Amino acid sequence: MHSLEPATLAAALALTLVHLTAGNLRLLEGIPRSRWLSLAGGISVAYVFVHLLPELQEGQAAFNDSEWLPFLERDVWLIALSGLAAFYGLERLALTSRWRRREESGEDSTGSAAFWVSIGSFALYNGLIGYLLLEREEDGLVALTTFAFAMAVHFLVTDFSLREHHKQAYAEVGRWIVSLALIAGWAVGLAVELSAAAITVPLAFLGGGVILNVLKEELPTERQSRFGPFLAGASAYTVVLLAV
Repeated sequence: MHSLEPATLAAALALTLVHLTAGNLRLLEGIPRSRWLSLAGGISVAYVFVHLLPELQEGQAAFNDSEWLPFLERDVWLIALSGLAAFYGLERLALTSRWRRREESGEDSTGSAAFWVSIGSFALYNGLIGYLLLEREEDGLVALTTFAFAMAVHFLVTDFSLREHHKQAYAEVGRWIVSLALIAGWAVGLAVELSAAAITVPLAFLGGGVILNVLKEELPTERQSRFGPFLAGASAYTVVLLAV
């Protein structure tokens, strides 16, 4: 066991608690959009642009030296794009399903198929994050802490979106699945160690996913999002990341 493995377990448990308890935070609800959600979005996007994307640039060299995906010219940025596109597709699926149910029955929540596709996808997403906690451990406690904090506030954003789309189904079933998936990803990380080239794949996919999941919540006009808190979160965490 590495010296920081207990810290990664603590981080994984703390992240699961976000999903399990975020629904009790009534200050996150309502229109205009909660300033705390906008602040959280700014923090998580700052982590991606200041820390994760530059790391992917460094990982491109290892990716180029590998024999993976030669038909994609081993371009890590295409994987980041696929992460963004995948979660854009999930968002459209959820919105379309809600619209159809409102038309058919007046219920403002997704149907069963859209729910399971969405929860399954976010379970994989959380599994990647759980796995990457062990990878962050190799860079030390500071790297682990900054990653875990950025993901914790990011989970506030994604959890709010999942509860909005899936309503009671997420509260009763979905949040438990995505929470357990994170612990499962952490457990896989204990048993399976990826090469420098291979670890770039989940990092890139995560980067694209975080960007889309934050911006889809901040940009729609009807949400009346708060630019000030978003900018404050992004600026403050940028300073933190550059200082450590």
